[in-house]
Amino acid sequence: MTPKNAVPTTASPTNPVPTGPDPDPYTPHSGDRRWNALHYDLRLEYRVATNRLDGTAVVTARAAADLDRVVLDLHGLTVDRVDVDGKRAKKSSTATHKLTVTPAAPIAAGVEFTVHVKYRGTPHPLRSPWGQIGWEELTDGVIVAAQPTGAPSWFPCNDRPDDKATYRFEITAEAAYDVVANGDLLGKERARAGTTWTYATTDPMATYLATVQIGRYRTTKLRAAGVPVTLHHPADLAAAAKTDFGQVPEMLALYAERFGPYPFPAYGVIVTDDDLEIPLEAHGLAVFGRNHVDGEHGTDRLIAHELAHQWFGNSVTVARWRDIWLHEGFACYAEWLWSEHRGGDTADVLAARYRDGLLEQPQDLVVAEPGAKDMFDDRVYKRGALALHAVRRSIGDDAFFAGLRAITERHRHGSVLPEDVLDAFAGTAGVTVDAVRALTAPWIDEPGVPPLG
Repeated sequence: MTPKNAVPTTASPTNPVPTGPDPDPYTPHSGDRRWNALHYDLRLEYRVATNRLDGTAVVTARAAADLDRVVLDLHGLTVDRVDVDGKRAKKSSTATHKLTVTPAAPIAAGVEFTVHVKYRGTPHPLRSPWGQIGWEELTDGVIVAAQPTGAPSWFPCNDRPDDKATYRFEITAEAAYDVVANGDLLGKERARAGTTWTYATTDPMATYLATVQIGRYRTTKLRAAGVPVTLHHPADLAAAAKTDFGQVPEMLALYAERFGPYPFPAYGVIVTDDDLEIPLEAHGLAVFGRNHVDGEHGTDRLIAHELAHQWFGNSVTVARWRDIWLHEGFACYAEWLWSEHRGGDTADVLAARYRDGLLEQPQDLVVAEPGAKDMFDDRVYKRGALALHAVRRSIGDDAFFAGLRAITERHRHGSVLPEDVLDAFAGTAGVTVDAVRALTAPWIDEPGVPPLG
């Protein structure tokens, strides 16, 4: 996500899935740590003209504790039937944001199970401290922007950033519309209600990164070494979109060198026919508004930012929302790397400029614990980037970029904590974790604005 003023299971020895009872205090009403999703199979029939959604979700999961009930996140939609492991649920009930299912028999810890939910309704975005999030109607189509807790606006899920799963989407809409979702397009075929589009992701994905984009789009393919790049855009923006996003292949090459191999099979960009306040990232995709395309490279910085999230945010994902700087600080720093690469302002120049900007803002925010309301504050982005720059200046380019590559390799498609980042840099620089922490602490753990050093 770009700030407003910036104009299978994933459990492993290095990426454990938390199983404790405590919710994330930033999103206390989201997710359930007593079970972990493995796969979502979503079959959706949607009518753009009436904003009507009829859905079937089959959630394959594993119990992390003994379960006498399964609690899923779901908001504003009517549930018609729930089955667990092929048997009608003993009971199911919906409340604000939740679907509670009592299976015919308890589920023991460690056991894999399936929940089959048939549901319907008129999806709408959720109100949140971060604005309207989730499934939202455009003038003529749909956008799904779910960060951080909007996924339940359109499918039942375990809405936690650390609970990643694979997905299959089968989405039917009127024939006049194109449908874009995460993953590979497996095919499209005519259906009774229009056209059915089928997508699948084989790399584990967080719920907030799952998306559906529906509109009247044209498609342009860009040449990129090893990574297919596809633009979906309104017909009248074909030339401008091809110009503005024409540097994406070069960005991919730069980031692959700096961060490690691109983590997904392909990259897609959607340009909606509506203006959008901010661009946003999704797993393997990025979404921009008409207002972000001018044919004059006016939003190169934002394009670089959203692309960088494929590494930092979408593949390597925070285990808890308080650490969002591990997404946004890294993506912000990627903007500086792109500027440097293209012969623009260096990271040193940009660091000095943004540090001066911080001096003019309130110095009351601690990036390590910004609070839920302020976790997308621009100071989180800039201070996170400045922390990375402090590490780079101290340990040198070779160790710094080796550290970035170590992070993306060790935690590929998994969860990450700040300690993991410090450990990666310490390892490549041959110093202690405490030495790296001393570099980042003034920017991350303290509210004041330190000198650049």
